[in-house]
Amino acid sequence: MPGELLKYIKHPYIDSARSTGATEQKYQNNVTKILLQIRNHTGQDFSQYKQNTIRRRIERRMAVHQIDKIADYLNYIRENTAEIEILYKDLLIGVTNFFRDKDAFDLLKNTVISEIIQRKQTNSALRVWVAGCATGEEAYSIAILIAEIMEKKQRQCNVQIFATDIDSTAIEFARAGIYPDSIAADVSKERLKQFFIKEDNSYKLKKRIREMLVFAAQSLIKDPPFSRLDLVSCRNVLIYMDASLQKKILSVFHYTLNKDGYLFLGSSETIGNFTDLFSTENAKWKIYKRKSGVIEKGVDLPALPTKGVFQSDRKEEKKDYGEINIIQLAEREILNKYAPSFALINEKHEILYVNGNIHKYLLTPPGVPTFNILKMAHEDLRYKLSAILHKISRRKETIMEKEVKIRDNEHFLTIDLTVKPLKTGIATEGLTMIIFDEKLPAEKARKKGKASLKISKEDPQITKLELELKSTKEYLQATIEELETSNEEMKSTNEELQSTNEELQSTNEELETSKEEQQSTNEELETVNAELQNKLNELSRSNNDLNNLLASTEIATIFLDTKLNIVRFTPMLTKLFNMLLSDIGRSIGDITAKFNTDTLRDDSAEVLRTLVKKECQIQTKEQAFYNMRILPYRTVDNVIDGVVITFIDVTKIKNTEDALRLIESRFDMLNQSSLFGIVLFNPESGVIVDYNKKFEEQTGRSLKEQHTYKIWDCFSPEKTKNPAEFFQGLSKKNETVSMEMNIRRPDGVIVPVCLMSTVIKTSKNIYVQCVVKDLTDPLRT
Repeated sequence: MPGELLKYIKHPYIDSARSTGATEQKYQNNVTKILLQIRNHTGQDFSQYKQNTIRRRIERRMAVHQIDKIADYLNYIRENTAEIEILYKDLLIGVTNFFRDKDAFDLLKNTVISEIIQRKQTNSALRVWVAGCATGEEAYSIAILIAEIMEKKQRQCNVQIFATDIDSTAIEFARAGIYPDSIAADVSKERLKQFFIKEDNSYKLKKRIREMLVFAAQSLIKDPPFSRLDLVSCRNVLIYMDASLQKKILSVFHYTLNKDGYLFLGSSETIGNFTDLFSTENAKWKIYKRKSGVIEKGVDLPALPTKGVFQSDRKEEKKDYGEINIIQLAEREILNKYAPSFALINEKHEILYVNGNIHKYLLTPPGVPTFNILKMAHEDLRYKLSAILHKISRRKETIMEKEVKIRDNEHFLTIDLTVKPLKTGIATEGLTMIIFDEKLPAEKARKKGKASLKISKEDPQITKLELELKSTKEYLQATIEELETSNEEMKSTNEELQSTNEELQSTNEELETSKEEQQSTNEELETVNAELQNKLNELSRSNNDLNNLLASTEIATIFLDTKLNIVRFTPMLTKLFNMLLSDIGRSIGDITAKFNTDTLRDDSAEVLRTLVKKECQIQTKEQAFYNMRILPYRTVDNVIDGVVITFIDVTKIKNTEDALRLIESRFDMLNQSSLFGIVLFNPESGVIVDYNKKFEEQTGRSLKEQHTYKIWDCFSPEKTKNPAEFFQGLSKKNETVSMEMNIRRPDGVIVPVCLMSTVIKTSKNIYVQCVVKDLTDPLRT
């Protein structure tokens, strides 16, 4: 055992300092091949899961099998398909429980579920998807919360909760809806009483909760998702996946949710860069709300063609922003002719829609095309617009800047700049309208510009002021450029910080994964420990039962191993052997006994060799008799592991046999020497069981012929009309009966006799014994 423990501790999985002896590239290639074996065997692809998690689970299985090199483990699973299934189950870390993170579920109940049910019509559908439900505790927890809110608000909805997982075994467990009584640590007494049924050592979900859920085996990666959902719960699943797979699944979640749907993630998970798809409702407990006022991007749904994806949503967006019909055509014409120019932007300052002659105010910058309004804005407009947008992001109110001057070639334009957040509904949340209202016609602006030029040529003071103004503008432009440079640097720094934050997030997710794995391992150890404890209790109970059995039978017993050394003995054996507990392990031949043991060792060896029991009777020095029996010792696996010798005290039986033998001898002597005939018969059948020599002389019949006739055949009917009826009736007499009768001998001679009968009852039969006195015998008294 010490050697095996040291070998286990020195394994690379335990001793991280020990090298595997393979390069990183070769190691990763072997990991990829192992994942390919899993995919071919189970159909599940783990290639986009976090490699550190995959490696730890593989190395854990290597430690179990004491395999040092991953190439050897690859060969092992190729030859043992059962190991592939075990490793696959090991990768599915199904650690969950009811109401995990209680504060998170309380927040989910009081804000998210309460709001969803509040806006639902009576008997309308409420659809929830619990992705990665494991054994179903999380799904049932959400069902309980929904039932509580519906009862509180007196609303009834058609609840459909889709609970899915790739582990079919866990799904079968969840379908049963039966959990051990240990869930009382996570579920309150009130909820246990209201939503569960107690059955022995388990709790079963009530029918009304169970009917809310539909369990199915489904892969987030390759199977089609559900749709029109009000809530998606996917807790502690994304932390096992890499960034690319997380982005793909988050896009799928956005597609599946209704416009006001919610996303519920684990405490160590986040939506990452998908801030344009989801808004944060609670950062601590990772509750997000789907954004509906954005132009949705197509995503590649699993197992579905990308063409046509989000078709219905896109039509809706077209209806909002781009679909043209007769009414809209008329409205567009009026807007172009009479309404001021405007632009519609989102919270990232990206232009979504423009109207009117907007090219005077927005220009296309050189380089990579962009729709950011600050980059496209006229240089005379840019700094004012930037300041206004900065203010409106905080105050969320309309801001107007009057008489803003904008150069248009050699002329100036005067506009009123209005920035207004749209608050018409949830669909327009985060949208802002920028209105450019030109105050002077272009011709007047040109004349005013020419007049100002003429004045500047004639008036030196105006020229000086214009130069100062130009200098100030140049200085301001330089300042703006420096500010933009600083902003670029800040942006770069922010990107670096964001990258660092993502790395920290990744590290945190890995730590959370390790925690989940540790918890999973701990639960496995607790289960094994509980099983071992039960086995130990059963073994202790069996041992006590065996000791009490051996002690109560008072049978001296000794157990020998295959080398005929003492393994165990009962206390009664000390009456036959001079034996102490310290003699365990010694040879049976070395122990002195109170009887002759010259052949005991040889007899035990013969039984061990032939497997045939041996039985004999021994006598001790104190004149006690024992029946000694030697049997082979068989294990439950039918393996011979020694012999067992029992000594049964038969001294009383031996003494009783001797006494009976003496009594029989004396009785036989008296019986045969008697002057009267004695006969024993069965009164029902009349068959004679035994008689003495005198009765043989009286009847003239041989003892050898006793089974050829019955008792009443020996007597004449002169004294009794029916001898058979007389003899049969004797069994009912409880006292001695005396009767004179005649014996009819075979030679015809009649012998008068007197019968005295006595009934003898045994456990099985009733007999009658008769003493026959010959009335003609001169020796009779």
